[in-house]
Amino acid sequence: MSLRRFWSYNNLSIVIFTIFIVTIILMSITGWQTENNELKDHSQPAQSYGEYIVSGNFIEGVFENWESEFLQMWALVVLTIYLRQKGSADSKPLRGNTEVDTASRYSILRSTSLKQGVKAVKHGIYAHSLGLSLALLFIMSFCFHAIGGSESYNEEARQHHSETVTPVQYVTTSQFWYESFQNWQSEFLAVGTLLVLSIHFRERGSPESKPVGKKYNHKTGE
Repeated sequence: MSLRRFWSYNNLSIVIFTIFIVTIILMSITGWQTENNELKDHSQPAQSYGEYIVSGNFIEGVFENWESEFLQMWALVVLTIYLRQKGSADSKPLRGNTEVDTASRYSILRSTSLKQGVKAVKHGIYAHSLGLSLALLFIMSFCFHAIGGSESYNEEARQHHSETVTPVQYVTTSQFWYESFQNWQSEFLAVGTLLVLSIHFRERGSPESKPVGKKYNHKTGE
């Protein structure tokens, strides 16, 4: 495949991930400078850039945000299976089935052989692979948030000659849940706002919006 064709087929994801890489590098640089300023204020030796990006402070900062992002994406993917928002571009119609509501061709209960049973399991996993992938990414981020957060907590505890904690113990602290909830609330606010604004507002050319010329039907909600 030529580079031009590869770009034309994937330019949305390329641009999005390029922005991600640039911003996380800038986050690491500014975070490193901020951390060293704080260490200087406490008469502590400065960290190298390499030391900072494997520190609990940086790991916590990254993964507590990833955690909330993957949680809200998982919730949007799964909740829109069952729940509706009248008139929203991201909701299925209030009545009737859509293309994504097709019935499964495989069932473990109908399987008459081991081969058919394995095929049914594989199909069942694939049928829910998007939700499962987002859930696993959320769990991974949650765990790294706990690991990085406990390390950052312990660094401060050692400076004040206080007790240190394990990642499991850190998950039981109010600080861990404050860090989580402060991100979760903003993510769900953003998703809910998009769902509601897309009822009446439009963005020409965006698949997240209904067509500009399409008027909202109060009776059907479409």
